[in-house]
Amino acid sequence: MNVYVVGVGMTKFIKPGRDGNPDYPEMAAQATKRALRDANIPYSSVQVASIGYVYGDSTCGQRALYEVGMSGIPVYNVNNNCSTGSSALHMVTQLLKGGLYDCALALGFEKMEKGSLNMKFPDRTQPLDKIVLKTMEMGEQSTAPFAPQIFGNAGIEHMKKYGTKPEHFALIAYKNHLHSTRNPYSQFRDKYTLQEIITSPKIHGPLTKLQCCPTSDGAAAAIVCTEKFMLQHNLQDQAVQILGITMTTDSEKTFTDQSLMNLAGYEMSKRAAQQIYQQTGVKPSQIGVCELHDCFSANELITYEALGLCEEGKAGDFIDKGYNTYGGRVVVNPSGGLISKGHPLGATGLAQCSELCWQLRGMAEERQVPGLQYALQHNIGLGGACIVALYKKYNTKSGRPRKDQTSNPDVLEKLEKEQPKL
Repeated sequence: MNVYVVGVGMTKFIKPGRDGNPDYPEMAAQATKRALRDANIPYSSVQVASIGYVYGDSTCGQRALYEVGMSGIPVYNVNNNCSTGSSALHMVTQLLKGGLYDCALALGFEKMEKGSLNMKFPDRTQPLDKIVLKTMEMGEQSTAPFAPQIFGNAGIEHMKKYGTKPEHFALIAYKNHLHSTRNPYSQFRDKYTLQEIITSPKIHGPLTKLQCCPTSDGAAAAIVCTEKFMLQHNLQDQAVQILGITMTTDSEKTFTDQSLMNLAGYEMSKRAAQQIYQQTGVKPSQIGVCELHDCFSANELITYEALGLCEEGKAGDFIDKGYNTYGGRVVVNPSGGLISKGHPLGATGLAQCSELCWQLRGMAEERQVPGLQYALQHNIGLGGACIVALYKKYNTKSGRPRKDQTSNPDVLEKLEKEQPKL
């Protein structure tokens, strides 16, 4: 059964911990209402919801939806670390493909603390204990938090194995910061020189501060439906088909291959991508745009190879030739990625989905990638889970947005003030 994204919406991603920041129900409601507005359907049409967040008590998903409506639908709360948002999307897609529902909401949000990620329950076994211990055993150690050590060591391994240079990692951050200057949703919209990125404070291995994603507050949502629902509601011109979506988790190779890259999710990502290409028959060379999980520049670099965007060991050459940006083979992270757009854990996967839908629908404004046919999404969470999804627009011959449709958050905010019940 074919499944489609027919509406998307998100909030601006903002720095956490500031006085006056909205709470999670407010952010979740804004993203959901924007997705409903985009789909031009009422909340009463939604039959089931999967809601993702990492930092929060049980049933925050239900509390978030109170601000939208209380229709009594099933609500599933999802937590898969940094891949939480796309895990919610994966869940509703399976429910729709199984014929249980016709219209679903996938929602992700996060209200975070300042600073680096840390463990919340020190009195019990930590889910990342094996990955952290194996990284410490095999890799270089520093005083950096655990996440940049894991991904930084993956970058070090790639450098030793293939001759990759520190400048290659910095060039990825340069690209993503540059892309974000065109994205009004981004937490950071500053343009940096390559030298500024290289000389920013060193974190671990090749990683400097400007190559690391920030923590963020934010929310994103998608309305997903069956083909029957899409046709009944005349949504052909904006429907984006989920050609394939798959989730993989750690295999024995994570620990037995003695690979710091595998500890950072490389093998998990490669396996997910291979499954998608096998399911859909689409080749990596056919992909025009990709939202890729660049929590650190090192992860974007090794994931080029995991996703088949370039040959194994050739990521440095891929970067040097500009194949990863406008005018190249595939535009990676036109949104600015996690490094610059921000990373509210539960929202990230659905923000990626939103960006790719806008791109395929020709609504991405200044960051629009021309001539698109296929869009690829990659979202990973240590511990671990990786989701890879492939999208294609349903009606490629038309699809101009309605006059009241826009992806621009500043325009949406103005409309919301004029029509607060939307």
